[in-house]
Parts: sequence; C-alpha cells; structure tokens
Amino acid sequence: MKTESIIQLRGVSKSFKELKAVDGLDLDIHRGEYTALLGPNGAGKTTLVEMMEGIQTPDSGEILLFGKSWDTSERELRHRIGLSLQETRFIDKLTVLETMQLFGSFLGVSNDRISETLASMNLEDKSRTYVVNLSGGQRQRLALGVALMSRPEILLLDEPTTGLDPHARREIWLILDQLKARGTTLILTTHYMEEAQHLCERIVVLDHGKIIAQGQLKQLLSDGGGEMVVFKSARNPSAQALQKLRGVLRVELSDSGGRLIVANMLQVLPKFIALMKKLRIAVHDVECRKMTLDDIFISLTGRHLTE
Repeated sequence: MKTESIIQLRGVSKSFKELKAVDGLDLDIHRGEYTALLGPNGAGKTTLVEMMEGIQTPDSGEILLFGKSWDTSERELRHRIGLSLQETRFIDKLTVLETMQLFGSFLGVSNDRISETLASMNLEDKSRTYVVNLSGGQRQRLALGVALMSRPEILLLDEPTTGLDPHARREIWLILDQLKARGTTLILTTHYMEEAQHLCERIVVLDHGKIIAQGQLKQLLSDGGGEMVVFKSARNPSAQALQKLRGVLRVELSDSGGRLIVANMLQVLPKFIALMKKLRIAVHDVECRKMTLDDIFISLTGRHLTE
C-alpha cells in the first residue's frame, strides 16, 4: 500500500537556450520510498534533482515538497531535506571534524549529533584528518554525513558513488540500507544498474527530459519480457519468421544477429535452434539470460544507458 505523496511534480519543464532539459514532467514520490532516476547523460536527471532541491527554478509547472513550495517555504524545506551533489567541494585544509562543525553551524546541529554522524559514516578515526588527505570513498562518506546531519526526511543524491571502487561503493550502499529502515525517502540518480537494483524498489527511466518508463523493478522487467535470447549468426532470418515462434514477445535484429524477448527462454530456445537449422543459417553464439535495466533501456530508446 502506498504512503502519502511527499514530493509532487506537475507539468515541470526547464530549458537551457535551445535544450529542453526537462519536458512537462509529472511525478509523485511517496514517503519512505527509495526511487532511482536512470538515464544517459543529457536525459535531464541532474536538472530534475536540482529543481527538487530548490537550486534550479522550473520554467513552468509546480514542485511541492511536503505540500509546500520553495517560493514560500525555503527555510523550512532546507531543514527537512538533505542533498549531495555530483561533486561536493570541501576546504582542503579543514579536518573532517571541522568540516562537519562548519556545516553543522549552518543547520544548528549539536556537537553530539555531529559525533553521532561521524560514527554512522565510519569516520571517527578520520576526524582529525585533513580533507585533502581523504580517499575518494571517505570524501563521499563525508558528503553523505553532511547531508544527513539534520536527520532529513528526504535525501537527494546525485550520482553519489561515481568513480568509487566497488568496496567504497558498497560502504555507501550499507549506510543507505540502514537509512531505509528508519523511513527516510531517497531520490537517487545513478549510472550503475547494480546500484539502482540493490537500493531502490522504484525505478524512473528518463530520456530527453521525459519519463519513458517507471515502476517497481520486477514490474519493469516483467513488462519488458523478463528473459531474452541473444544470438550472433552468419545472416539473419526474417523478423516475421522469428516472431512466429511460440513464446517470442519481440524481435530485435542487428547486422550480425539479434535478440528475442521472450516469456520463457527454455521453451523458445529449442524452437529457435530448430528454425535456424531448417533455414540453414549458421549460429555463431547464443546467450540466454534474464533481462536487465540496460536491456529495457535499449528496447525503449535503441541506446545503452551509459551512452
């Protein structure tokens, strides 16, 4: 059962000269929901998040957080949200503790809360370390700690683990998993499919400033077909011949093979092999697997999510 809508966007658009970054977008984020915004560079993810954060102003449409707008309730909203941008710059010659104290002074956060936050970010042993000497993962945990000091109800993270090694990335995931249990609402932009699948129960796919798909991960994968047979061949049979195979939902052909989107690969594969043998078409390679979010994006746009 869905909880209340904590963020509402209605007809939101934003342009930069000739570029329509966000195009008439409607979206509801529910309390306690972890939502991933996915899309390639230029899809509108960062612009959308910056408008939710009150950093950018929409050209048209309305954005409400807790039923309130940035125009009338900025001071209150700043204390109820936490944010971490794509790249957070700190003062190199401040220590971790001094950095936390500096940002804490803006928010009226107590020293006890700062100490608690350092502990939850696993940065207690780095409290006296200058920021310039932190690793990439430690800097990201510091940025996350700054965002979480005021115990925000909404957390907005724009590609928080980009450039981190797998171990550092999973440290961030562990912290975010713990926040989910406390009822925090998360909006996350990411290029990592594994990250979206691990953290978020709801996925919103953007392209050219529009939502092209959204829903729970299982729903998106099911709607996309769920499974696929990928093949390489000397030449292609006709799409019509492949589509006639029982269990094939969709056919996507390329110059050197193609993909069959299917409901059950174990039922389709023997029929596919038999057809190719009947047509005397050599098959060089066959891969059967579950569909991924990137597969869905390719089906929707013809491009990879990382392009």
